Amino acid sequence: MHAHGPGRCRAYTGGMTRLLVVHHSPTLPTRGIADAVLAGARLDEIEGVEVIERAALEATVDDVLGADGYILGTTANFGYISGALKHFFDTTFNATHEATKKRPFSYWIHGGYDTTGAEIAMKSITTGYGWSLVTEPLIFTGEVDEQYVQLAAELGSTVAATLMK
Repeated sequence: MHAHGPGRCRAYTGGMTRLLVVHHSPTLPTRGIADAVLAGARLDEIEGVEVIERAALEATVDDVLGADGYILGTTANFGYISGALKHFFDTTFNATHEATKKRPFSYWIHGGYDTTGAEIAMKSITTGYGWSLVTEPLIFTGEVDEQYVQLAAELGSTVAATLMK
């Protein structure tokens, strides 16, 4: 059991709020989406927000408890979220879902052909966490073109902006 009171991790970052970006981006195109999300979240206009990036297989309970908001990213594999993001949820849910209720979040899903199962899973799991969706998720199939890179950057900046004090 981890006992983190509100604000405990904020003091560590000098009063900054923390945005945790957890993703599984195994290909160059999906890495491009993650990079655009991160770039959007780190825009100069967004002040007082520390952006922490974690690969889905490396994110910990402390990462989740220490964050004030979240962006999740995954590929849609065989119609479901990636095994790596599923592992993240499996290993953090019990220890974090009560303490992180109502925190802002959004997500992106990229699939080759179909994202339906991944969308259902993401909605169901994040509903269990009780997080608050602050902007429409980015969900798409096919090529990662400039339009989607721009939308990914907007997703990152929008979630980060909700954490500005």
